[in-house]
Amino acid sequence: MPELPEVETVRRGLTGLVKGAEIEAVALPYPKVLLSNPAAFQEGLQGARIEAIDRRGKYLLFRLSNAQTIVSHLRMEGQYSVEPVGAAPHKQTEVIFTLADGRDLMYNDTRRFGRMQLVATGTENEVVPGLAAMGPEPTEDELTLPYLRTILQQSHRRIKPFLLDQSKIAGLGNIYTDEVLWQTKIHPETLTDQVTASQVADLRTNIIEEMKRAIKNHGTTVHSFSNVYGEVGKFQNQLDVYGRAGLPCKRCQTTLEKMKVAQRGTTYCPYCQVKVASK
Repeated sequence: MPELPEVETVRRGLTGLVKGAEIEAVALPYPKVLLSNPAAFQEGLQGARIEAIDRRGKYLLFRLSNAQTIVSHLRMEGQYSVEPVGAAPHKQTEVIFTLADGRDLMYNDTRRFGRMQLVATGTENEVVPGLAAMGPEPTEDELTLPYLRTILQQSHRRIKPFLLDQSKIAGLGNIYTDEVLWQTKIHPETLTDQVTASQVADLRTNIIEEMKRAIKNHGTTVHSFSNVYGEVGKFQNQLDVYGRAGLPCKRCQTTLEKMKVAQRGTTYCPYCQVKVASK
């Protein structure tokens, strides 16, 4: 699943390509992608201009000139591409936005898990459940140390699924959670209220800095992620643990191990990330 750095990479690419473009018509080869009424979606977009593209967590928000917003979640393998108008759709193309400047903006999704809906701008946090409950962005300003310290102490959960919970921190997924836990030397099954004060501070710093590095390198391509230009990310070349089970830890040379935590494949170092005994 594209995580925050990948979605931000897509947002920046789309901003460069289609910001300011007018939507002339919308075709729906796979209308089930919509959480809105298909006819209302098509009618509501006709003649609207894309004024900005924002991101919240893993959601893309297309801000339109008619005071409406397209809320788009890529889920597992959703991708956008910009093609000459009339170009043949991809095998998994689900939505085609025909632009007045002679281009088609296509939404393509191999797994067909992505979802899209049209809402009144300013109401997205009220009508989209995932946005309404979302935690702070993993940035210096929003992810404050007092906040992180408080939510960790108030919970009594394993740290890995806690960090994957979008209501706690926005945008983290399996890849970057494994990475920041390794960087902070926290075992993935450590309970949140057993994380020490110094570890909380380090974890916050590592989350923020990891997101910055991944965005700078245009995200991580593990299976099929590519940006709107069809280019893969580069951050997979800098991963410390994710996808490296059976290889030596870059810090201590111990063989990295993989296990299931909350049904998610989890790679860690058994020497650097020692599990704390439960209270």
